[in-house]
Amino acid sequence: MRAVVLHEHGGPEVLTIEEVEDPVAGPGQILVDVAHTALNRADTLQRQGGYPDPRDRDVEIPGLEYAGTVAALGDDVTEWSVGDRVMGIEAGGCYAEKVVTHARQALPVPDGVELSDAAAISEVFLTAWDALVVQGGLTSGRWALVHAGASGVGTASIQIAKAIGARIAVTCSEGKMEACRELGADLVLERSPSDWASELAEAVPDGVDVVLDVVGGEEAERNLRAVAVDGTIVQVGLMGGASAPITIGLLLAKRITWIGTTLRARPLERKLVLCRRFLAEVVPLFESGALRPVIDSRYALDDIADAHRHMESNASIGKILIDL
Repeated sequence: MRAVVLHEHGGPEVLTIEEVEDPVAGPGQILVDVAHTALNRADTLQRQGGYPDPRDRDVEIPGLEYAGTVAALGDDVTEWSVGDRVMGIEAGGCYAEKVVTHARQALPVPDGVELSDAAAISEVFLTAWDALVVQGGLTSGRWALVHAGASGVGTASIQIAKAIGARIAVTCSEGKMEACRELGADLVLERSPSDWASELAEAVPDGVDVVLDVVGGEEAERNLRAVAVDGTIVQVGLMGGASAPITIGLLLAKRITWIGTTLRARPLERKLVLCRRFLAEVVPLFESGALRPVIDSRYALDDIADAHRHMESNASIGKILIDL
């Protein structure tokens, strides 16, 4: 099969496309013919050497999500048939024509969603729903704050919040504010150079109930001030830096819960539980039309380096897809 392989780390030019050995489905696994994959910030970090694949593999193939069809079944797999449309997340290996995944980690492509769009769902909607609802406790009538509102996770967060009856504020660059409003964000704040924290405090004086932060860095202190008493901050990423001065006393005074989380390195058992709950609670929202994938652009596999350059330009709104 053809796959994107990393022999070294660095800029987009280190992404090479080669013929590698096809993976084989083991017991409880399925082999998927990958039709589409998508970019995530973790992919660019892995390419640079800052986010290693936790799997022990002979060949380093990036890629955290896929959409395709079932090509073969491992022993003891009964819930899938060859030819079924599937999508899902993996710890790596999805920048390839084939990928092996646990049968219960794979998700059916929702009715009404084209296979060509399904690769824009799994990683960002799982991340947003897990952070806001499962870990953050967001419910109807409560407020969320999400940074990078026009990103894949951000656009998913807006839709999830509105689907469950919550209210949501997002920060983003000035050129992306209208896109966030069109998706349904209740309050859209320019992240920089504007003083978003003061604008948020004026609009939501009691603070927000849940913060989903993919930025970190200087936003950490502002998050502590923006969250409500007994509120929760869910730290999903660190695009703005891994350290920052903060007022630790706010954690005590406001009884804040601050959670650090990633999907990639979780034990398989926890991923399976999350995916089965996502199947029951979130996939039907795609079938009803309450949720939809937001796609910025598409690239051929041969143009994977250009896709990475586009992501790192910070110009995208929603997901960047790769068509195999």
